[in-house]
Amino acid sequence: MKILIIGSGGREHAITWALRHTSVSDVEVYCAPGNGGIAQEARLVAISADDSAELISFVQTENIDLTFVGPEAPLSAGIVDAFESKGLPIVGPTAAAARLEGSKVFAKDFMARHGIPTALYRSADSASQALEFVRSGEFGSPDHPVVIKADGLAAGKGVVVASNRSEAETAIGNLMIDKVAGSNAADRVVIEEALSGVEASVLLFSDGRDYVLMPPARDHKRIGEGDVGPNTGGMGSITDSSILDHETMREVVSRVIEPTLAGAREEGFPFRGVLFLGLMLTATGPKLLEYNVRFGDPETQAILIRLKTDLLSIFQAIRNQNLAGLRVEWSQGASACVVAANRGYPGAYEKGALIRGLDQVTGVEVFHAGTSRSTDGSFIATGGRVLGITATAEDLKSALARCYDALDRIEWEGMQYRRDIGRRALTGSVN
Repeated sequence: MKILIIGSGGREHAITWALRHTSVSDVEVYCAPGNGGIAQEARLVAISADDSAELISFVQTENIDLTFVGPEAPLSAGIVDAFESKGLPIVGPTAAAARLEGSKVFAKDFMARHGIPTALYRSADSASQALEFVRSGEFGSPDHPVVIKADGLAAGKGVVVASNRSEAETAIGNLMIDKVAGSNAADRVVIEEALSGVEASVLLFSDGRDYVLMPPARDHKRIGEGDVGPNTGGMGSITDSSILDHETMREVVSRVIEPTLAGAREEGFPFRGVLFLGLMLTATGPKLLEYNVRFGDPETQAILIRLKTDLLSIFQAIRNQNLAGLRVEWSQGASACVVAANRGYPGAYEKGALIRGLDQVTGVEVFHAGTSRSTDGSFIATGGRVLGITATAEDLKSALARCYDALDRIEWEGMQYRRDIGRRALTGSVN
């Protein structure tokens, strides 16, 4: 069976790896456009993830049996609709369903319509209106934190957690006037109260009605240890039983997941694919921060390494709308993914250094997020995030130890990574 994975990061490497390592049938995996590491698992296809027309042509020419979409941009642009209009099997939400991630305003209004617990918010169509909301006092005193979110997709640059009103006003200017997140991403913004608590991620497979939960995860967004510095795409992720207790998970299911899927059906866009819930565990219960309409990165790496069930069978069940008939199993214990990045990331970063030591690494999976391969077969660090060192173990402490032992053996000029991934779960500390 021929499978095409669309995307080029660590998430897509983990998906490709899982297809190859869990499949009970013979699968031939392609990845467009992929990266140097993914080439070890799949045949690379030199087509951009955003080029629906070329991808459709390739799928038709190569007789691809099933396509899975990794990144959010092609989903929001309607790649699933384009494939389905040609009768081509594909797994992922339609453009209508992808609005849950593609428009923060739509998502927040959707939450409000369906009674899903979230932060107090207002949406603004202009910088002057946004400033008026911030200055109104509705979100607290001038010294109170407030969150500013660009409405559209912004490649991780569209959310600012301002520590006070002055920073919020600066963020509004940066986003809506200076367009730092892109020319159209912040034509509208959401102004949101800053919630206090501990973040958690819940991902699930959905066929439109039925769903299967994945192990709860926790991402580490900030570049610096102790959760300081600018946000990144994610510097590490863990799965562990301590992230969500059973009672909290039941509340997430009853107050967030089931109303979301029911609301999507009610509004005419049944959600089929992978749904990601970014949660804040507050003193008054879990509240939804945001939706993603695809696997997260690096949550995918930490989650899929624990998957025991054939991933292809899950994709087929989503496509055929029979998830209820499939038993999905996960390994016991915990997992961790620690991301190694290039110096300068998440800003302008160095690239082009030779990666050494990969042949000395054992006991982990190395998922490539931003690598290419030189003519002699060596790996070159070409992306902002470069590698995701990922391990499972009976407990989180052991999984993290395996990751950091492997990182001690890997080096390149400009390599950086956080040494405190999972600390909160291990110690109960604030950071």
